This record gives sequence, C-alpha cells and structure tokens, in this order.
Amino acid sequence: MLKISVITAVYNGCETIQQTLESVLSQSHPMVEYIVVDGGSTDGTLKILDSYKSKIDVCISEPDDGIYDALNKGILNSTGDVIGFLHADDLFESSNTLERIASAFDSPKVDAVYGDLVYVRKNNTSKIIRYWQSCAFDEQLLIDGWMPPHPTLYIKRSVYKSLGIFNTLYRISADYDLVLRFFGKGKLLSVYIPHVLVRMRNGGVSNRSIKTIVKKSLEDFYILKRNQIGGISTLIRKNLMKLRQFIPN
Repeated sequence: MLKISVITAVYNGCETIQQTLESVLSQSHPMVEYIVVDGGSTDGTLKILDSYKSKIDVCISEPDDGIYDALNKGILNSTGDVIGFLHADDLFESSNTLERIASAFDSPKVDAVYGDLVYVRKNNTSKIIRYWQSCAFDEQLLIDGWMPPHPTLYIKRSVYKSLGIFNTLYRISADYDLVLRFFGKGKLLSVYIPHVLVRMRNGGVSNRSIKTIVKKSLEDFYILKRNQIGGISTLIRKNLMKLRQFIPN
C-alpha cells in the first residue's frame, strides 16, 4: 500500500494549526506519515504540537531560513513513497482526500498527482473567495503560464531524489521553479483529479502587499528564463489566469 508523507511547515500558527493537524489525522488513508516542521514558534504553537506528539511521526522545531527551507527539511526527513504538503492554515477538502490521491497513483508510471484548490475566508473556511480549477497537463501549458495548485501536488519521493528539492534562493516562488523543473525538464507523468482537494485560507505570503507581488513577479520572470520556458508573455498570462479564479464556478 502506498505510504504518503504529509509535511506541514508552521511558524507562529497557533490560531489554525490545530485544525490542520486534525485535518491530516482524520484522513481515511491508512498509511500516512505526518511531519511537522516548526520554525521556532513563540506564540503557543509548540504547546499545541506537544499535545499531539504521539500522533505526529516527525516533529522538528528550530529556526529556519523561510518556508522553503522548512519544506526541504520535511522532504529530507520523509520516508513515504509520495510527498505532499498541507500548510499550517490549510485544510483537506474531505477525510478521503489522501485516499483519492493514493488511488490516482495506481499505475507505477505516475510521478505526480494534483487537483483543484479553493481559497476561503480566514475566519470562515466554508466561504469560498477564489476557485483555482486546474486541468490535465500538456507541455504548452507551461509556456501559457500554467502551474498546478501547489498545495494539491503530490510527487513521488524518487522524483525529489533525482531532480532536487526547493531552491531556497527564491523567497516567494520556489514552488514555481520546482514545477517548471519537474514538469518541464523532468517531463513527469501526472494525473489530474478534477475535484477540490484543499481549502486554503486567504492571505498567503505571495499576496500580502503590492511590494510582495512585484517581488514575486520578478522571481517568476527569472525562474522562467533560468528554466528556458517562455518569457514576459508567459508571466503576463500567468497573472491573468488568476483573474479567472474570482469568477463564480
């Protein structure tokens, strides 16, 4: 049976971390390795994590160099066949989400699985603000600015071993770089699940201010050049794609 490693990175997330923990622990898939990487929280997060220590397989708490450094620690400490992430303010859509993902890996040739994501209000996770609907992968999509919703993306650990982990030189867009490396150069065989897999609370790091959005766009452009995929038109289309997410589905 497929063993899935789920990694949660958290820093001062006491308001939401318990819901995230419960979301993982309530999954019906029987083989889940849960890894939590805390960046040295000071707000009560560690007290919550301590109360769940018997249910968390690996818990690391130490200063880190940002979220991608934390996620890399999780990857390097994982033992599952497949690796995915559930951030400290996110929730699985249902208790059978991981079971559905595991079923999509039935063929040994499949390298990656992903689905849809909804952005929800911070204090009301039943209220949908944006709907990130993805689609089956095609190479042309990378030039069009496409990427799968990263919180829904589950990848075989063997792929990380052969193609590398997150490049921490990128502070905001290391997930985009990883997608371009894996789906472009790596030519992963992927399966798209046309269902919502994750609920993400609104207010992520990449959208906090105009300054951050500009910095992210500059990182995205450099990542496109470095991976030799598209150019400025790709970046424009990537940002325009986000506007569709606000149209009621």
